[in-house]
Amino acid sequence: MIVRGISGARGIGLGKVYVYTHEDVVIPKDKIEESAVADEQAQIMAALDKTVAQLEAIRDKTAQTMGKKESAIFDAHILIAQDPALIDEAKNLVASEQCTAAEAVSRTVEQFAAVFSAMDDEYMRARGADIKDIGDRLLRNVLGMTPLGLSHLTEEVILVANDLTPSDTASLDKRLVKGIVTACGGPTSHAAIMARTLEIPAVMGVGYIDSFTDGARAIVKGSEGEVLLDPTETEWQEYAVKADNYQRQVQELKNTAKLEAVTKDGHAVLLYGNMGKVRDIERIKQVGGTGVGLFRTEFLYMENDELPSLDKQFATYKQAAEAMEGQPVVIRTMDIGGDKELKCLNLPKEMNPFLGYRAIRICLRHPDILRTQLKAVLKASAYGKLSVMYPMISSVEEVKAANAILNEMKEELRQEGTPFDDQLPVGIMVEIPAVAISAEYFVPYVDFFSIGTNDLCQYTLAVDRMNERISHLYQPLHPSVLHLIKNTIDASHKYNKITGMCGEMAGDPVTTMILLGLGLDEFSMNAASIPMVKHIIRSVTLQECQKIASLALFMDTAESVLNLAKTELEKRGLNL
Repeated sequence: MIVRGISGARGIGLGKVYVYTHEDVVIPKDKIEESAVADEQAQIMAALDKTVAQLEAIRDKTAQTMGKKESAIFDAHILIAQDPALIDEAKNLVASEQCTAAEAVSRTVEQFAAVFSAMDDEYMRARGADIKDIGDRLLRNVLGMTPLGLSHLTEEVILVANDLTPSDTASLDKRLVKGIVTACGGPTSHAAIMARTLEIPAVMGVGYIDSFTDGARAIVKGSEGEVLLDPTETEWQEYAVKADNYQRQVQELKNTAKLEAVTKDGHAVLLYGNMGKVRDIERIKQVGGTGVGLFRTEFLYMENDELPSLDKQFATYKQAAEAMEGQPVVIRTMDIGGDKELKCLNLPKEMNPFLGYRAIRICLRHPDILRTQLKAVLKASAYGKLSVMYPMISSVEEVKAANAILNEMKEELRQEGTPFDDQLPVGIMVEIPAVAISAEYFVPYVDFFSIGTNDLCQYTLAVDRMNERISHLYQPLHPSVLHLIKNTIDASHKYNKITGMCGEMAGDPVTTMILLGLGLDEFSMNAASIPMVKHIIRSVTLQECQKIASLALFMDTAESVLNLAKTELEKRGLNL
């Protein structure tokens, strides 16, 4: 039996199924006496102390088993757990509504998590799971329950769960967990990110896990997003050999990670990484990335009750510029909007927030927000090779207006005598079909394009990519999407400018040859995807990729294009 989902981490894993379930939490919702308020609030504080101590222990263990970089997420969890806003809100609920400590914590955490979970950006939306993980631990400590974890595993397993939290994966032993399958999530979920970090094959978003039985044999085909349940002995032996071959190939990729991203016939492309925090840069450099194609600045707007100051933004961008040591860093301006409840912005509720008041639309309505961010980027540009990029652009007028503010900030810095890069490159995200169709009209006002395929696909195909019932309609290789990508690239090349891509499609090995053939100049992706994409680039010629892309442009279904791409990879032994 084959169970299909989404590829979370590539590779092949064999083992016996272990279905990991969470002990249900029952929250007492009785009203408490006013005299008990202080005791319930004290219970929250005691649970907080216990939660922080547990997180510190998990952080230290993770640093030993996975590395300091991977343990850094728990430093962030500790800060979130200790956030006075979260704890004060829970205590205030106890006092104002005379609810139990458990109910107050549950409601407060849900409210905080909703801010992240509702976001359009997949990376940021996935952080909502982190908030829920911290809240679950805090809640279980309030109730005197045992925290969740996987430290009890003693034999090799295929780990199957509805979802996995950071705390779950922190106690995970990669020597025992040979594959991961989750009902929820996708390639940007925490479980997928950690699976890639630990190099454990993973399939996410299978929908239901009822067909998985403890002890049954299973094969996780991470690269294909499939799980083979109850395989025959012949299938078991066949995939055991494939798994060994895959591991050898992975080691070879690591040995060549520092080589240039150049095709066999000498065509060089830019291979960059996407980042959300400055600490991500080290990982990008380790796997051979030569720049940052997308610096998501949203975290700066979510960490406090107030908008981030000029000094705070400057310090962050300067740190990124210096950490990249002269290599490019593309900073995307604030990309948040009406689908999020941010403390620092009073945004209205909307019927359709993904088509509503967000990103550049907010910044142009409140230009002081954009002024501060652009001034900070300009100041930091004196310390490295920075660029700036505007998201959610739909018209030339928006680009002109944003550039006018940029020029205004340049003049301010000149008057102050502050050094900056007067030729700071400016780009726009191409994620709205109207821009891709009329890309040539935008070229005079920018230095580069960066295609955000996540939204471009969503808007072009009218498919909500967060809706699991229609997820099969979300097809990055749909002919219409390919033609929009091609039109954008051609428009930039006509005027000797470049087009990059920072959506998930850029890091998908299946699409690499087609994107190369379409003329894409820069690929920016999750750091874990860089070695494989670089390997493909170095194994092919531009000429053969152009032929494949030409064939793809004449096909009328996404399935045909996908089959073409997979066949061409298989021909060259690149279907890792």
